[in-house]
Amino acid sequence: MYRSHNCGELNASNINTEVTLAGWVQKSRDKGFMNWVDLRDRYGITQLIFDESRTDKTVFELAKTLGREFVIQVKGTVIEREAKNKNILTGEIEILVSELTILNTALTPPFTIEDETDGGEDIRMKYRYLDIRRNPVKNSLLFRHKVAMEVRKYLSDLDFCEVETPYLIKSTPEGARDFVVPSRMNEGQFYALPQSPQTFKQLLMVGGMDKYFQIVKCFRDEDLRADRQPEFTQIDCEMAFVEQEDILNVFEGLTRHLLKEIKGIEVEKFPRITYDYAMKTYGNDKPDIRFGMKFGELNEFAQHKEFPVFNAAELVVGIAVPGAGNYTRKEIDGLIDWVKRPQVGASGMVYVKCNEDGTFKSSVDKFYDNDDLAKWAKATEANPGDMIFVLSGPANKTRAQLSALRMELATRLGLRKPEEFAPLWVVDFPLLELDEESGRYHAMHHPFTSPKPEDMALLETEPGKVRANAYDMVLNGNEIGGGSIRIHDKATQQLMFKYLGFTEEEAKAQFGFLMDAFQFGAPPHGGLAFGLDRLVAILGGQETIRDFIAFPKNNSGRDVMIDAPAAIDEAQLKELSIKLDL
Repeated sequence: MYRSHNCGELNASNINTEVTLAGWVQKSRDKGFMNWVDLRDRYGITQLIFDESRTDKTVFELAKTLGREFVIQVKGTVIEREAKNKNILTGEIEILVSELTILNTALTPPFTIEDETDGGEDIRMKYRYLDIRRNPVKNSLLFRHKVAMEVRKYLSDLDFCEVETPYLIKSTPEGARDFVVPSRMNEGQFYALPQSPQTFKQLLMVGGMDKYFQIVKCFRDEDLRADRQPEFTQIDCEMAFVEQEDILNVFEGLTRHLLKEIKGIEVEKFPRITYDYAMKTYGNDKPDIRFGMKFGELNEFAQHKEFPVFNAAELVVGIAVPGAGNYTRKEIDGLIDWVKRPQVGASGMVYVKCNEDGTFKSSVDKFYDNDDLAKWAKATEANPGDMIFVLSGPANKTRAQLSALRMELATRLGLRKPEEFAPLWVVDFPLLELDEESGRYHAMHHPFTSPKPEDMALLETEPGKVRANAYDMVLNGNEIGGGSIRIHDKATQQLMFKYLGFTEEEAKAQFGFLMDAFQFGAPPHGGLAFGLDRLVAILGGQETIRDFIAFPKNNSGRDVMIDAPAAIDEAQLKELSIKLDL
């Protein structure tokens, strides 16, 4: 038996108990006649004491050789600690060691294994197995486990069945590039790793499984950022004989359950807003509603004056920033420079100070009087002491720019509080979006999303106005889940493929198996997938997902710990009938 207890469970009730512990040496303090060692495992830290007057001489001398991260086993007696440490659960006791075994030595780690480490991100990624020993990463992984278990419990209690779907599948156009896997037994042919189990979960509904879920790995070969990985995890769900309202109720319930069980927070209201309202009011389809700063459209009040910039713009729109009326000119100029960065792309910005006496001071006083600016204040819901920032230009581009500014200001003002949670549903997405370069329509979600029945007639005449039977759940400015009611008959699915530019032959080659299945009594069905990595990070109060993944990739899609991806030898390439053209 390597241990009778772990390093986080002993307390004053165990005094005079003989125990065996095992773990890693966190640190040691050698005072000559006395040596203290902090022993660490996943559960906590226990202090060991080696006393020259009470410890066997051989054991005492061996303790002096212990280095950081040595793996050891000790036997000894639990005694009361003289200098108690209230910051740890075991702080009332220590172990007077009688036996010491070094199970493994360790090199000096390349960074300190402590909550506040001296290791940069690159070195910690390279030695991720050491980083996991640190409390912040370890606790993030334990937190992820807790969330996943609550998800399984909630869904299982509602009669959902967890079913595994295959990883080696057929390449299908779902919006991102596929990772492909060559097949040795089928020369010149390739599998693809699934971007999602979309078609399989629909086939499970055709198969009568009724309620399916899976916590599943998905793969997309796309450019990376802090909250995106080439392999990620979804809580993937599908239900038969349901309408949109059924699905929203189930997964609103799941989110409410997680907030209560994980965070101890009761959320009663999940607002529902349309895609059009979200874009018009917040400039994006995943608004953070923990704070205000709603958009106010100003064309009616700002155009047809003498200011040519606004007169030439498709959209003039502003936000009121609470309490920012005291910003200095230097601070304002800094924000103007911020929106002019290439990442945002604005050509400039107009500002209006809302003075406490009801008057206004703006950068366009030459063109607008106090009455004009009062209308701007009303449209943006500005109060005395606030600042109005205004952008103009092409509608979609300008909304995106102002949305970026809104989020940046909220961050600077401390309005994006990680312990506040504001979920909402965004519904009525467009079914199709036009790619301006190719002139072709693409599915905004995926090709299997059902149109709103009342909009079906518009597919022939105005496809861009057709609304999808689709919905996203948004939490604190992040899309954490999305789904739709699916098409479940062959004729509608063929029509959808037609408007996406598929020939009949292409549709049959790519998705013939699904359309064939629809001819054998497919039930009405729909579903939703949550991004588990992102959901866990937000519940954990973080913006990025990396620390909630055991072995993440870096921004180049590399695992620097195992040095992957890597070249394969010539023999493997030959066996796969692959010749590289580099």
